[in-house]
Amino acid sequence: MTERPQPQPGILEIAPYVAGKSGAPGATAPIKLSSNESPLGCSPKAVEAFKAMADRLADYPDSSAAKLRTAVGETYGLDPSRLVVGAGSDELLHLIAQAYLGHGTEAVMSQYGFLVYPIVTRAAGAELVVAPENDYRTDVDAILGAVTEKTRVVFLANPNNPTGTHIGPAELARLHAGLRPDILLVLDAAYAEYIDDENYEPGIDLVDRSENVVMTRTFSKIGLANLRVGWLYGPPHVVDVLNRIRGPFNVNGAALAAAEAAVRDTGFTARLREHNSKWRDWLTAELSGNAMRVLPSQCNFILVFFPDEEGRTAADANALLTKNNLIVREMGAYGMPDALRISIGTEEAMRKVAEVLKGLGQ
Repeated sequence: MTERPQPQPGILEIAPYVAGKSGAPGATAPIKLSSNESPLGCSPKAVEAFKAMADRLADYPDSSAAKLRTAVGETYGLDPSRLVVGAGSDELLHLIAQAYLGHGTEAVMSQYGFLVYPIVTRAAGAELVVAPENDYRTDVDAILGAVTEKTRVVFLANPNNPTGTHIGPAELARLHAGLRPDILLVLDAAYAEYIDDENYEPGIDLVDRSENVVMTRTFSKIGLANLRVGWLYGPPHVVDVLNRIRGPFNVNGAALAAAEAAVRDTGFTARLREHNSKWRDWLTAELSGNAMRVLPSQCNFILVFFPDEEGRTAADANALLTKNNLIVREMGAYGMPDALRISIGTEEAMRKVAEVLKGLGQ
């Protein structure tokens, strides 16, 4: 073979991340319900802040993201010095893996966890161990049972994508208590803004009383997916490490300004949560039964399982939805070929989804 540069071992074993489709052959004017985007767009104040940056495109952004960290700190009652801002929470997950994983080490994730975890783990040269779930819900005992002397990081999305399920503070505490102090527990709370279960804690309390826990968050689900902004709250020693390896200008100025306005616009976030809860619960009730199973979700999507019956499978449902210009997320990449993930959209979109799926197999 002709000699050429070769990637690090394990890189070519990574399955590239495939985003939700925006359209499909034959779909005209598609309604995209495949990527868990905000059904109400973004905060008008974020739009204004973004536009105000138009005459500053020649300037470098603030490398410390000081104004955004202050805004996040004031909104959630956090110390800004313990925050790291990234180009989406995806970048922060990459930085964590780069800093704390490597050849000869392992990371643990739950069976149906976010597909970025395998990517960042293998990109860092580490091995991934997958803990089975209990009826599509995180099983703390299984995660603890998957830990070995090589484990350095545990990734946990709570609530989880793509299942929409979550575990409460007591189970989080039990998980943390069962981990060695040298294992970093990464709590991915990307969907925290959509939670309406009072028995939920995104991880802030656990971070505050621990030296080996971080929480990641994102602005993507509240309307800024196009700008790629995320943040992390963690112990000072972890924050110091991540700031040493992140790019000095890793988030652009327009994104920083829009995110600052968005996090301060708590009224918009509340309206978004209210809309989502109403139509998520409505769609769940409409689809449950009819040979379809909908998992209880605390996110801005639902996961629907279909029977193995001719004309009523997940593939049949996806084809029918696509024919009606409704683009949802197939779950084969997650090991659930019998399921579809449906983002919560407008009232019109939700009513159309229900109408179409109720006619499946008829």
